[in-house]
Amino acid sequence: MALKLVYEPLTIKGVEIRNRIARPAHGTMLSHYGTITDRLIDYHVARAKGGVGLSILEAATVHPSSVLSLSNMDDSVIGGYQKLMAAIRPHGMRVFQQIWHGGHIYPVMDQSPPWGASAVPNPATGIVPNPMGIAEIEEVIAAFAASARRCREGGIDGVEIHASHGYLIMQFLNKLTNQRTDRYGGSLENRMRFLREIMHAVRAEVGSDYPVGIRVSVSTGAGGLDENEINTVVRALRDEDFIDFLDVSYSDYYNFKFVAAMDQPMGYQIESSQKITAATPEVPRFVIGRFRTLDEAEQVLRDGIADIVHMNRAHIADPDIVRKTQAGHPEQVRACIGCNQACWQATNLGYPMSCTINPAAGMEGTLAEDLVAPTDTPGKVVVIGGGPAGMEAARIARLKGHEVILVEAGPSLGGQLVLARRAPFLHTIGDIAFWLEQEIYRLGVDVRTSNYWDAEDVVAENPDHVVIATGALPRDNGVQYRYPAEPVPGFATARTVSAVELLASPQMELGKTAVVFDDVGHYEGLAATEYLLARGLKVTFVTRFETVAPLLDSVTRVDPAYRRFAETGRFDLMIRSRIVSLGNGVCQAQALYEGTSRNIPADITVFINAKQPQRDIYDALREKGFVQGQNLTIVGDARAPRDLQFAIQEGHRLTRAMV
Repeated sequence: MALKLVYEPLTIKGVEIRNRIARPAHGTMLSHYGTITDRLIDYHVARAKGGVGLSILEAATVHPSSVLSLSNMDDSVIGGYQKLMAAIRPHGMRVFQQIWHGGHIYPVMDQSPPWGASAVPNPATGIVPNPMGIAEIEEVIAAFAASARRCREGGIDGVEIHASHGYLIMQFLNKLTNQRTDRYGGSLENRMRFLREIMHAVRAEVGSDYPVGIRVSVSTGAGGLDENEINTVVRALRDEDFIDFLDVSYSDYYNFKFVAAMDQPMGYQIESSQKITAATPEVPRFVIGRFRTLDEAEQVLRDGIADIVHMNRAHIADPDIVRKTQAGHPEQVRACIGCNQACWQATNLGYPMSCTINPAAGMEGTLAEDLVAPTDTPGKVVVIGGGPAGMEAARIARLKGHEVILVEAGPSLGGQLVLARRAPFLHTIGDIAFWLEQEIYRLGVDVRTSNYWDAEDVVAENPDHVVIATGALPRDNGVQYRYPAEPVPGFATARTVSAVELLASPQMELGKTAVVFDDVGHYEGLAATEYLLARGLKVTFVTRFETVAPLLDSVTRVDPAYRRFAETGRFDLMIRSRIVSLGNGVCQAQALYEGTSRNIPADITVFINAKQPQRDIYDALREKGFVQGQNLTIVGDARAPRDLQFAIQEGHRLTRAMV
C-alpha cells in the first residue's frame, strides 16, 4: 500500500504534530518514586528519534488518594518536565501528558481504602472503596486543574484527561459503579457532572489556547456505559469547547480488553471505537488496537475512522518504525509479537518495563542500538546454535564489525520458535525468528545450517570469540518437581510425549482423550492444550500450581486462553495436583493435599517439565582454555532453560559485552 495519510501533519490547538502516528499513555515503571528519571527520558527520546509524531506520557497521579508510577501532585514535577522536553524538542516529537485518578482500582499511598464514586467493589479485587463526599470531589477536581497547570509550565504540549478503563472519572460516568443519589448520580447528566467540572477547572487553569482532550472507553460490564452514552458525553463537552481531541479505547475491569495479546487481531477495538469517533468528526480522533505497521494505520486513516493511530507496544519493540518505513525499509522493522511479558506484565508486577524481543527497551541510555559502534579490533566470531539467542548474538557481533559464522545443526533457523508458532493463537511469536533471520542475512552473517560442530570443529576455525546457543531438549524422564526420587510409575510404558514432540509431529495419531501435565507454568502447557483441543480431543490439564500458567500474564494471556478452553466443552482442570501413575490409557491424578485420586482417560499424555540444557560443547571449550566472558560465552536455554525473553536478552547483552 502506498503510504500517504500517515505522513500528513495534524494541528491541534496550534500544536503541529508531524505525522499521524502516536504512542498512547502506558505504564513504564521507569520513574523513581514518581519522579521523571534519565532512564524515562532516554526511553522517550529514542522514540522521538524514531519519527513518531506524538507521545502521551503515562498516566500521572494527580492526588495522593491514588498511586501510579508517575506523579504530578506538586510543583516538583515541573523541573522534570522541562528536562524531558529539552531532550525531546530537537527531535520533533510532540508530547502530551495523561492525568489520572484510579478510583477504586489502585491503592492509596497510606494504604487506606481507595476513593470511588460509590461503595461498589472493584471488579478485579473486590475491594470496597470510600465513597467520595462533596469535599473530596472538589479536592480531586482542583487536583486535576493544578496538574494540568504544571504540565503547561513544564513545557508539555497538551494534556489528556483519563476518563476510561474503569478509573475514577469513568466510575462516575458508569451506572454500574455510580449509585449516588446526589447531584453526581442518577441521570447521565448528573453522572457526567464530575467530568464536566474537571474539564471546566482544567480549562480555566491552562487557558483556551492549550490542547486539552479526553480518553474514553465503553464498559464491558453488562448494562454499563455504552457507545451511545459516551457520544452524549463527548458531544456535550465539545459543545462547551472543553475538548480539542478525543482518544478512544475499549473496555474496563469487568472484562479486561484494553490491552490484548497475540490471540487478538489487528484493530480488535475498532468495532466499538468507530461508533464513537463517527459521532464526533469535528475534533481530532485517536484510536488504538494492536496496530503493528504503518500500512495498518494508513488503512484506518483512509477509512475515516480516526485522525491519529496509536502504536504502543509496536514502538516498544522497535522505536524506529516511522523512520525505517519512511526510508523505504519496512522489512527492517522488528514487529511486536504481542506476548505482553516484559512490558505489560512486568510493570503490573512493579518491575521496570522492558521488551521480550528488544533488549534495549527501557535501557536506551546504555543499550540503544545507535550506541553499537564498530570495534577497533574486528575478528572472527563463531556462534553455535540458530535459535533466537544465537541469531541475536550473531546480529550483534556483526553490527560490531566482526566476521560472524553461525552454525546450526538443523536444516533451518529459529529453534523452538519454529514449533511454538504452530500452536493456535501463537503464530506471531514466529515473527521475531523471521526478523532475526532476515537481519543476519542482510548484515552478511555466514550461516551454515545442517552442520553439527563439536569443540574440535570450533577450534579448527580459530575464532576470536565463541557464543554457545545450543538450547535445551525435553528431559523425557517422567520426574515431577515435588517428587524427584523416581519417575511417575508407568511413564516408560505409557503413551507420553513432550510438547516439543507433539507440535513437531502434526500427523501423529492422538486418540480422543489427553492429559496435559504442566510442571513449568509458562505458555508451553497452554499451547499444548490449545493444540489438542483444536484437534478435537477432550483435555484434562493437571498442574502442581494454584492456577494455570502462573508465569504468564493472567489478564491478557491466561484468562483469554482459559475462556477458549471452557467454550469447547471438552476441557477440565486439576490444580495443586500431581500424577500418581500412568498406564492402560489412564492417568491417575491426585490433589497434593488429599488422599483420594482420580482416574482420567488419557489416550496420550503431554508431560511438561524443565528441559535439559545442551552445553557439552561449552564445557569442552572451557577445558580447551576458552575463558567465559573473554572469548567464550553461553546464552539462552543452553545456559539455563527459561523463555524467549532471556534467550534474546542474553544473546544481545552477553555477546555485546564480550565482543
